[in-house]
Amino acid sequence: MSKATTAPQPSRLNRLWHTWRFHLSILLLLIPLGFMPKYFADAALFRGDNGLGEREVGEIQVGPWSLRLAELRNEAPLLSGPAGYMKSFNAALCESCINQVKATYLRIGKPRSLRAAGVIFFGTPYRMGAQLPIPEKTKADAEIWITMEGWDGSMHQAAVPLGKASPATLAWLNKQGGKP
Repeated sequence: MSKATTAPQPSRLNRLWHTWRFHLSILLLLIPLGFMPKYFADAALFRGDNGLGEREVGEIQVGPWSLRLAELRNEAPLLSGPAGYMKSFNAALCESCINQVKATYLRIGKPRSLRAAGVIFFGTPYRMGAQLPIPEKTKADAEIWITMEGWDGSMHQAAVPLGKASPATLAWLNKQGGKP
């Protein structure tokens, strides 16, 4: 006697997969399109098409020179490993002082000397960047100090209140329990 062999019936999951796999493939292609506007906005920001950053502080006079300062992102400082919390700032020197300024530094609190001037801006004079460390116990009335060193050895400083330079950082400090 011979037995007729019948093919096993496909499982319900197998039938569902064969029915909907085309639609799932299309969905997987469409999901990245939802992230494209943010990608293009970030690319324009880093190219400089949208200015120096998301929030420009404005023109700051530092002795005989000036620079435009901006937060790269209008958000709280980000934890950057053992270095602690960091905030990104961009700056651009004025046209007349590009050949006169040797270095530009950024720091929270008044620097004691040029050796403690803070983090140095890097990049071209038209778009420089710096990662400023933000201590968690920074006071709400703290100031960001800009130190500019000239090729002739001169040094000029200016201060900007933290609330003006980065309101998001000030709000973050208040939330962290920063001292008034």
